[in-house]
Amino acid sequence: MSSLKSKLIIGVDPGSRVTGYGIVRVEGKKIKPIDFGAIRPPLSQPYPARYRIIFEGLCELLDRFQPDALSVETQYIGKNPQSGIKLGMARGVVMLAASLREIAIFEYAPTRAKRAVVGNGRASKGQVQKMVQHLLGLQQLPQPEDAADALALAICHAHVNGETHV
Repeated sequence: MSSLKSKLIIGVDPGSRVTGYGIVRVEGKKIKPIDFGAIRPPLSQPYPARYRIIFEGLCELLDRFQPDALSVETQYIGKNPQSGIKLGMARGVVMLAASLREIAIFEYAPTRAKRAVVGNGRASKGQVQKMVQHLLGLQQLPQPEDAADALALAICHAHVNGETHV
């Protein structure tokens, strides 16, 4: 009888334009891709409507897959504070959706997720896509880039928590 525990992890790369998601199953030391993609609110919608679309889309994913954990990027404020505020609101609805379902939430800096999959915290989005494709045995590059980043966050969480080694 196997004592290997299966764990489902969803990584989320939040954004007001595109919110990437990636779901992986960790079984023993193996990581298997389950689903990935993006929630894309229409850019013609005002921000409150975009956040509702992100929230509802993520709620649907969480209800369908029932992950054990959610990993999300930490807040980053660049040169444009307005962009940081919009990103923070997208992160908030992601965390609220998980919290309402009592799903454990883990936050990782983008550099930490990149380091976990590529070995370099300053890796390009293209490098992350290629390494995620390789690690998960995908036939094609994960698209969009936001989905690859989300998968990297899920892989990072599995790695950091000793679930597996990448």
